[in-house]
Amino acid sequence: MVQQKTRMRKTNPLAIVAGCGGGSMTVRGSIIDAIGSTPLIELSRICRGPGRIFAKAEFLNPGGSMKDRAALQIVCDAEADGRLAAGQTVVEMTSGNMGAGLAVVCAASGHPFLAVMSRGNSPARRVQMEALGAEVMLVDQVDGTPGRVTGSDIAAAVARAKAITRERGGFYVDQFNNASGVRAHETGTGAEIWEQTGGQLDAFVCVVGTGATLVGVGRFLRSQSDRVKIYAVEPARSRPLAGFAVESPQHVLQGTSYGSIPPHFAGFRADGHLAVMDEEALRCQRDLGRLEGIFVGPSSAANVCAAAKLAASAELGLAPTIVTLLCDTGLKYV
Repeated sequence: MVQQKTRMRKTNPLAIVAGCGGGSMTVRGSIIDAIGSTPLIELSRICRGPGRIFAKAEFLNPGGSMKDRAALQIVCDAEADGRLAAGQTVVEMTSGNMGAGLAVVCAASGHPFLAVMSRGNSPARRVQMEALGAEVMLVDQVDGTPGRVTGSDIAAAVARAKAITRERGGFYVDQFNNASGVRAHETGTGAEIWEQTGGQLDAFVCVVGTGATLVGVGRFLRSQSDRVKIYAVEPARSRPLAGFAVESPQHVLQGTSYGSIPPHFAGFRADGHLAVMDEEALRCQRDLGRLEGIFVGPSSAANVCAAAKLAASAELGLAPTIVTLLCDTGLKYV
């Protein structure tokens, strides 16, 4: 059985720690204890003003993405209320990041894990999950292409995952509808951002997949201040959250915007909507590596690109402080 632990370290709000490494060393009881408490990094080379952009380094989680948080919360909650028994198989449809997070948590807690994934997702994600002991089942794409997974592709993978869950008597995670995913970011990610910034931020910007991250972080930040604005980021040609018809469900931001409004968004309203083109995200991905020494995936780059656009727009004033997420490591895409 796993136990969710939240550790928050007191920091000097928005202070920059310069140097050549070092810092405190902490012994963890298991890999699960290494999930969360990620650093906030100022992207001062990409954003030279106006304002400041800070990015939470979620790629430093053990599974390489922000989904580790939701995976841990979901397993903890399901164990606590009896939906997940000791040694029971966990099953999930995943684009790869939730699968990696679940593989980490399940390996450390004694649950077999089966991931169902569209063939259109990055093969590197399948390799990672299998290395962590997961069984991976690939489902043929319906109308997408390699690297570009559509809502129809996801629906086919979900149907297969549900069928396998019934066949094996497993626990189906159902991340698109599981409220524990939102809770993970409300009690964890959002609270960490507030503490790390000392509440001195003007906006939080994030791409939307299941919606759990934006909704969870948004709820916490709004509970602390009605001054902080929450912005949803979508691919330029697939913007249902912004109220536009979907021009194309295919884009390079794997794990985001499947052409429909996710269930977690019911009753939640973003303060604004930002669009990023594929070319902009890929260019920003290269710049993050070249200028900041940070190798992340396209969705992380879309977050940074959108944050930079927002800062330059003067919508939040002449020198806003904007926080976003570096969702996952670029190693998942090679």
